[in-house]
Amino acid sequence: MQRQPELARHLYDRFEPVHAVTYFAPEARAALTNLGYRGFWMGYFAARSAPLGQVPPEVVTAVFYNFALARVTKALPTAWEIAGPHLALRARAESAVAALRRYGLTDDDENVRTAARLAGNAARRARVDGRPLFAANRALPWPQEPVAALWHATTLLREHRGDGHVAVLVTAGISGRESNVLHCAADAVPRDHIMQTRHYDDAEWRACQQSLIHRGLLDDDGSLTPAGRDVKNHIEATTDALALHAYDALDDSELEALLQALTPIAQTVIDGGDMPAVTPMRLRRDF
Repeated sequence: MQRQPELARHLYDRFEPVHAVTYFAPEARAALTNLGYRGFWMGYFAARSAPLGQVPPEVVTAVFYNFALARVTKALPTAWEIAGPHLALRARAESAVAALRRYGLTDDDENVRTAARLAGNAARRARVDGRPLFAANRALPWPQEPVAALWHATTLLREHRGDGHVAVLVTAGISGRESNVLHCAADAVPRDHIMQTRHYDDAEWRACQQSLIHRGLLDDDGSLTPAGRDVKNHIEATTDALALHAYDALDDSELEALLQALTPIAQTVIDGGDMPAVTPMRLRRDF
């Protein structure tokens, strides 16, 4: 069949909840706190960047793209003086698996086994070119238990998509900080939520708006212009198109089987109640 980019978005909506327990599940919060990390954001930056090793905060800022350097430097490298990357990696993986098991996912569940196998086959064979966070995660040891392998594979697919999204934004000339403002203007996420979770003050927000207004992407009231809507749609469509290449190793029947297996898994995770109704990722839940 002719694969359409929208298929990558449908898959993302299903695997992102599985990966995202590492941010929202109480097991993950507790595991990182127990290592000694202070507050949510120190744990977040330490755990998510741990596959890269102890790199400077400038590198993490570049790879994550939409966070301010000042925010990252509040967490790193201080976090590594508390607990190193190998401990952060173990804590995030073990706590994510514990949360998934609490929701009811098991190693003998056929959907889990199918999704872990197919997502793993796709991620193992996807190209790493220009995808630093995906490559760093793929270099980690592969878990053997199906629930753990499923979480690991969805993490790889998530970061593969994220790396591609960053490449599209760079090509479009949208900075990381501007990308959050553009995302909000597209009614993807409420402004207050983005300002809080991505650490803006009013002055920085206005500066990003003014830059986008100057380029004709926003109106004076901060809403998208037609040109801004075209740019936003291009960013999302191109992200989907690039993400679709992660599944080149799967034939059409395998890709359909992966989608079908992930659907009830994602619903189980969402029903677990830890995923907030609003996230910066703008997940769709109408499976």
